[in-house]
Amino acid sequence: PPAYVVAAPGRVNLIGEHVDYTGGFVLPLAIDFSTVIYGTGFCHTGKGNGPTSMRLRLISEKALNGSIVEERRLNGTSRPPDADEPRSWVNYVVGVVQQYMHDLPKEGCTIDLSMAIASDVPLSSGLSSSASLEVAVATFFECFLPENMAYSSAKEKDIRKERALRCQKAENDWAHSPCGIMDQLASSAAQVGKLMLIDCQSLEIEHVTMKANTPEDPVILITNSKVTHSIADSEYGIRRAQCHDALLAMQSIPLYHVLSLRDATKDDVKEAEAKMNKISYHRALHVVNENVRTKECKVALKMGLWDHVGELMNASHASLRDEYEVSCEEVDYLVEVAQAYEGVYGSRMTGGGFGGCTVTFVQRRVVEGLIKHLQSSYEAKYGKQAECFLTEPAEGA
Repeated sequence: PPAYVVAAPGRVNLIGEHVDYTGGFVLPLAIDFSTVIYGTGFCHTGKGNGPTSMRLRLISEKALNGSIVEERRLNGTSRPPDADEPRSWVNYVVGVVQQYMHDLPKEGCTIDLSMAIASDVPLSSGLSSSASLEVAVATFFECFLPENMAYSSAKEKDIRKERALRCQKAENDWAHSPCGIMDQLASSAAQVGKLMLIDCQSLEIEHVTMKANTPEDPVILITNSKVTHSIADSEYGIRRAQCHDALLAMQSIPLYHVLSLRDATKDDVKEAEAKMNKISYHRALHVVNENVRTKECKVALKMGLWDHVGELMNASHASLRDEYEVSCEEVDYLVEVAQAYEGVYGSRMTGGGFGGCTVTFVQRRVVEGLIKHLQSSYEAKYGKQAECFLTEPAEGA
């Protein structure tokens, strides 16, 4: 039978945190960890007049003896699980597959899918393991659909962007996670050796090359705190709501024409402070300042202004810790230890927060010493082994 192999990477965000769902600017890169899918797919057309249906078999890397861990039968009327149902990784897969049902004839089509899925993207670490899975499933699905079907219902002409939009919708609807577009777009559209400045409102992408050839030039170090906090999911939705409240407050002022927080300035936020509650005010301040920092960081990267990149990253972390309140003690400690180390330009939390990873911009010549220092300091304080790894900007799916 025809077999296909696809891969989609995780991502780390250098700067531009918690702004994608307000249409802001982000600066991620794909990393050297990915989800790989091997399997078979058939699309049988003209097989009777019944409604289009699909049989889906999934095997995970954790399955004993390669046993089938899940089998589902789907059709165009399949519905997402209720929000209060236990979350399963299978929902991410099914959710993505459902996004492609609109491309198929409503009748007379049968799809048979078997997928073996493996991933080395660390889970619950802020490196987009879920987006990596979603984009891999979408890419696999594209492999076997006839050309006249693959994106017949697409509104976005750029397939990489359309794929990302479908994966985002799958996570929003089927995993009940109100994520923005950054993770899926980074996994789908990244280019090797380049970071991506993404405008999350227009979906425009500028690929940014960082020239780093000398020992003083920077490398990107990811440090996994191995900490996850159960409040992360609920707090994510709360932050979105608080940003929306801030936007409504600004829009209530006559002559203001702010369509989204990404259009607002610091002065706009301060002008509307009296109409906001204190918490929403601080959330909005983070968003508008983070967008400015992200655009400045892109310029600094292209010009080789490593010190300024680091300053922007440090300011980003302080804002995420104090204004947005999405960091935690262990991550703050890793950031502080890194920032104080000679040869480090900057360090910050990355991802959704409440645990997960830090990203550090550090001179190549000192990185081995930094890794030992981070791990020994962290273990001495918390009794845990932090995981450190370098990454280069990787290729998207």
